[in-house]
Amino acid sequence: MEPKLKPITFSESKLESPANLMDKSSGTILVPKIKLIESEGGNRQKTSQPKIPMTKRKKRIIKILSGVGVFLVIFLVVTGILFYRVYFQAMKTRKVAENLVAAGKEQNIGKIKTGIEETKKSVGDLKNSYKGISWLKFTPFIGGFISDGEHAINAANYGLEAGDTVVQIIEPYADIIGFDGGDQAVSGQETAQDRLEFVIKTIPDVIPRAGVLVEKTIKVKTELENIDPARYPETLAGHEVRSVIEKGLDAVETGSKLIENGKPLLEASPYLLGIKNDRKYLVLFQNDKELRPTGGFITAYTLATVRNGKFEPGASSDIYDLDKGYKPIITAPDPFVKYLKGPYSLSKRVWLRDLNWSPDFSESMKVFLGEVEKVNIKNVDGIIAVDTQLLVNLLDVIGPIGVSGYGEFSTKIVPECECPQVIYELESFADVEGPIVWSENEPGKIVFAPANYDNRKKIIGPLMNSVLANTLGQPKEKIPALFEAIFKSLSEKHVLFYLVDKNTQKSVETFGIAGTLDEFEGDYLHINDANLGGRKSNLYVTQEVNQEIKVNKDKSIEKTLTITYKNPEDYDGWLNSVLPNWVRIYVPKGSQLISFDGAEEKIDPYDDLGKTVFAGFFKLRPKGVVKLTVRYKLPLKTSNEYKLLIQKQPGKDKILHEISFGKKKEDFYLEADKEFKFKVK
Repeated sequence: MEPKLKPITFSESKLESPANLMDKSSGTILVPKIKLIESEGGNRQKTSQPKIPMTKRKKRIIKILSGVGVFLVIFLVVTGILFYRVYFQAMKTRKVAENLVAAGKEQNIGKIKTGIEETKKSVGDLKNSYKGISWLKFTPFIGGFISDGEHAINAANYGLEAGDTVVQIIEPYADIIGFDGGDQAVSGQETAQDRLEFVIKTIPDVIPRAGVLVEKTIKVKTELENIDPARYPETLAGHEVRSVIEKGLDAVETGSKLIENGKPLLEASPYLLGIKNDRKYLVLFQNDKELRPTGGFITAYTLATVRNGKFEPGASSDIYDLDKGYKPIITAPDPFVKYLKGPYSLSKRVWLRDLNWSPDFSESMKVFLGEVEKVNIKNVDGIIAVDTQLLVNLLDVIGPIGVSGYGEFSTKIVPECECPQVIYELESFADVEGPIVWSENEPGKIVFAPANYDNRKKIIGPLMNSVLANTLGQPKEKIPALFEAIFKSLSEKHVLFYLVDKNTQKSVETFGIAGTLDEFEGDYLHINDANLGGRKSNLYVTQEVNQEIKVNKDKSIEKTLTITYKNPEDYDGWLNSVLPNWVRIYVPKGSQLISFDGAEEKIDPYDDLGKTVFAGFFKLRPKGVVKLTVRYKLPLKTSNEYKLLIQKQPGKDKILHEISFGKKKEDFYLEADKEFKFKVK
C-alpha cells in the first residue's frame, strides 16, 4: 500500500497579491514565498491546533471543583449573614446592658428592675441568633471562640437571674445601701438604729433567697470557667483584649466567692445578734500602732452584751488590770525573752496581754479565752477584736464627736504626729510623760507610769459608747457610708471574730473575718510582723513587697521575696523610736530556703499552722530603711497554671506589692486577702 500523503495547503492570507509581485526598482517579477503549515511533530510554528477531547475524569474533577467553589461561596455568604446577625444583635444587647449599668450607677431600684428585664429579652434574642453559628464550635481554629461565646451568653442569662434575686433581697434595705426607688419600710427610716431593727426582723425572709442567689452565681462561675483567656491576643487594633477578659473573669469569681461565703454568715446572724438568746462577747482593743501578730498590742478590754441586735458595751478596763490577778503558766516565746525583755527578764512565762502571739487569730484566742477564765471572765460566747482603724473609718463618716470629760475627737490630721487627732489623743493619754518602768524584783509590777496612763484605758469605754451612739443615731442619708465603713473594716481585718460555737466559728472563717491562716492548693504568702518594744513606731512604718517568680524547665518554682521597711519620720522618743521587729514569713509547707539576707538575726526554718516559716529579727530606726531578701524553692511544680494566695496581717494598712511572673507584672495595694492566677507557657 502506498503511503498516504498529506496535502500541502496554502495559506491565502500569506500570498502576495499580483500587484505586489513586481520589483519596481528592477522591473523583475518576484516569486511569492509560500509558508507551509506542517503536521504535528514538525518544527515549524503551527497556525491552528485540533481540539483534544476531554476525558471523563477531567470533566468529573472540574465539576467537583466547581461544585466545591459554589458551595464555599454560598457557605461564606450564609455564614457571613449569620455572623452579621449575631454581631448586630450583640451590639443591641451591649447598648441595653450599658443602660442597666447606668441604672446601677444611679442606684435606682426601679430603673435596675426595668434594665434587667430589657437585658434579659435582648440576651434571649442574642442566644437565638447565636444558634445559627453554634455548630461552628466543632470546627478547628474558630471552634474555641464560638464555644466561649456560647458560655458567655449562658453566663449572662444566669447572671441576670441572679440580678433579679439580688433586687428582691436588697429592695427592703435600699436606703441602707444608698439606693433610691425601692420599697421603703413602713417604719424605721429616721435613724441607723431603726433601720438595724428592721434588718434584724427581716433576716428570716432573706436566708432562703440567699440560697437561690448562691445557686445562680455558681452557674455563672461554672459557665465562665470554660473560657480560656490565653487563646485571645493580648491586644487587637491597639486595644487590650486578654487582660480585659481576665479582669472580667476575676471580678465574677470574686463576687461569686463573696456571695457563696456570705450565706453561712447570714444563716448564723440570728445567733450572733442575740435574736433568741442574749450573747456575751469579750471585746479586745488592739493597738495597731504597736503591731502584734493578730493586729496589735492588746491594750484594753470590755464585756458587751448583744440583745436583739443591740450592742451594749460595759466599762472598759486596762489589760494590765487582768494581768494583776493572773498567774502566768505558759512558756513565753523565745523572741519575748530575748528582745522584749521587761517582765520576761525574770520570768519566762507569758502574760495575758502578750497571748496573741500566733498569727492565726482563732489559735491565739483559744489560748487567751482559756486563760482569762482564771481571772473570772467566764461564759462568753466569743471574742471580738478591734483596732484604731475601725474608729477612724467610722469617724470619717459621722464627723467629730464629743466625749464627756475628755473633749472632742475627730480624724483631722494634726501636726503633732501627722496622724488623725483621735489617734494622737489616745496615745497622749498613755505616754505623754514617759515610758513605763517595771519592777526588777516583782514581775508584773509597774514602778513608774505616766500621769495619764490609767486615763487612756478608761477613755476607751466612753469613746466607744459615744461612737456607737452617734453611729446608730445617724440620719438615713449617712447609712450607706456607714455600711461601707463597717464592711471596709471587716474586709481589711480591722475587726476580727472568734466564736465558741463551732458552726458559728466556721461561718466567720468562711467569710474571712476570723483572721485565720487558710489552707491553699498552690503558692502561699503571709508576712507577719511583731513590734517588740518599739513604742508606737508602726504609726509611721511603711512596707513594700516584691515577688519574683521563676519557673524552671522541670516546672519547679524558685522565688525571690524582697520586703522593704521604711520609717520616714524623726525620732521623738515617745511615739517614734527604734523598732525591734520580729518577722515571720509563712510559705507553702516543705519550701526550701536558699538564702535570707538583711536580717540581723535569723533562725532555722520550721513548720507552723501547716506552713513553713522563715523568721528573723531586725531593728528599723527612724529615718531608716531595712531590706530583707529571701530566696527559696517551692515544694510544688506548676503545670498550666500558677496560683498564689497572699493573706494580709490584721492591723496593717494597705501595702504596696509587685509580682513579677516571667514577662507579666502585677502592681497593687494589698488591702485584703487576694488570690492570683498566671498561665504558664
